[in-house]
Amino acid sequence: MRIHLGGSSRQSLVAARAKLDAAVKGATADSAAKLSSELFLAAEVLASNVPLRRAFADMSRDAASKGTLVKDLFGKTLGSAALTLLTEVATLRWSAGGDVVYVLEQLAIEAEGTAANINGELDRVEDELFEISRVIAENFELRKALVGPGTTSAKSTLVSDVLGKRASESTVRLAAALVTSLRGRSIEAGFADYLSALANRRNRLIANVRVAVAITDTQKVRLAQAIEKQVGQPIRVNIQVDPTLIGGVSVKFADELVDGSISNRLAGAGRALVGNK
Repeated sequence: MRIHLGGSSRQSLVAARAKLDAAVKGATADSAAKLSSELFLAAEVLASNVPLRRAFADMSRDAASKGTLVKDLFGKTLGSAALTLLTEVATLRWSAGGDVVYVLEQLAIEAEGTAANINGELDRVEDELFEISRVIAENFELRKALVGPGTTSAKSTLVSDVLGKRASESTVRLAAALVTSLRGRSIEAGFADYLSALANRRNRLIANVRVAVAITDTQKVRLAQAIEKQVGQPIRVNIQVDPTLIGGVSVKFADELVDGSISNRLAGAGRALVGNK
């Protein structure tokens, strides 16, 4: 997202994304969407209660205490996947208690992005969110209704009516979540944040592959299938031919780099020889 997090919170966002990756590995679109809605709920609860937010981010509490706190707060309303993820997030270090809310919102958007990706609709959702942001910006009455003092239920219904059956279910859910949880942002800033979060999810679903020589379409499909088996959801493979690799393949996916190129192995051997002298 576009918020500038402090050092500890910035590192915790990276760790939280990795935990989300694990939580949605092999998930169905429905289970990813359910996790998203529950993370949005948790973010709203913490956003509206300063003492709870401070307790959630309090580093003097050990992991067991954090687990108990999460269970007491959400045990009757959230599923096991969300409870586990929230407990893991609570044990991370935070520069400020309010950062937890923004990170949970980020994870919620990315979880819905995962649902859209599983349905093959991530591109569509990004396009639709951008279009609805333009419609709202150009329609004063609609914008007034969505940012005014109306109930969250009325705003959600209005979003559904505006989008109708033309939009993806993921788009409707994200737009409804946005207009009911602006938390002091302009609606334009809210859409920018959501689109940024979806872009972050997309980047985590792209495997950048470097090869010494061009590979065939069949090899590309096999490579994609192998990575998807590890990730547990559809991914996009970008192939770059780089003769300097000499041979082998280098794969960068999310925060992981697997470099099996000959050039890397030679470089490693050279470093080992230097170290032995």
